[in-house]
Amino acid sequence: MDTQALEFFLKDNVTLDVSSFIVNLCVAALLSVIIQIFYLRYSTTLSSKFEFSKNFVILGITTTIVITIIKSSLALSLGLVGALSIVRFRAAIKEPEELVFLFLIISTGLGCGAGQIKIISIGILFSLISIFLYSKFFEKRYLKLAETLNLAIIADKKLSEKEINEKMDEIKKYTSKIKLISFSKSEDNTTINFDVQLNNFSELNKLTEILQKNDTRVVFARNDLTAL
Repeated sequence: MDTQALEFFLKDNVTLDVSSFIVNLCVAALLSVIIQIFYLRYSTTLSSKFEFSKNFVILGITTTIVITIIKSSLALSLGLVGALSIVRFRAAIKEPEELVFLFLIISTGLGCGAGQIKIISIGILFSLISIFLYSKFFEKRYLKLAETLNLAIIADKKLSEKEINEKMDEIKKYTSKIKLISFSKSEDNTTINFDVQLNNFSELNKLTEILQKNDTRVVFARNDLTAL
């Protein structure tokens, strides 16, 4: 490669238009907000949705800025490979669903940074419609009903056999499956753990209120996640 060709690739080849850049940032922010709304509305995760999604907008904007800078210069794009190699993300992704929404946000930033507003808008719109339809016709009918949750009943006293049977009878009214996992009882504490499948996911709060009587605490959790 001769000197002129090398200079051509290393110099700033693309002139950035500030007005177009601002439009791209606005579109990235808008699409990120829409994705966040869909995540808060249709996500089935039991972890804190708002805490996870509150950075969606800034992530989309940041990705747009990075891609805009990269496309302006080959030298910057090559340098960025080395610069980003030292960055380590330690955020724990508890569910694949969270990873899907992160990819949607990153895709938004990539598309807006590259100036492909129409393409990324159509792509995100199609993705969100798919999420809506899936949630509407499948998620609520099958996945939530089949979800196995861990139910922990914790009392700061020794529960009598009658009290335990009453609580189990109440649980059976709202569940299609119940399995005893562990049981411990002392003079000042009783802890019982079940794996349960709810008949109706919306009745979780109602069941919790029924079981929380006489200084009894109730905790629902997925087996691999933190408690509600």
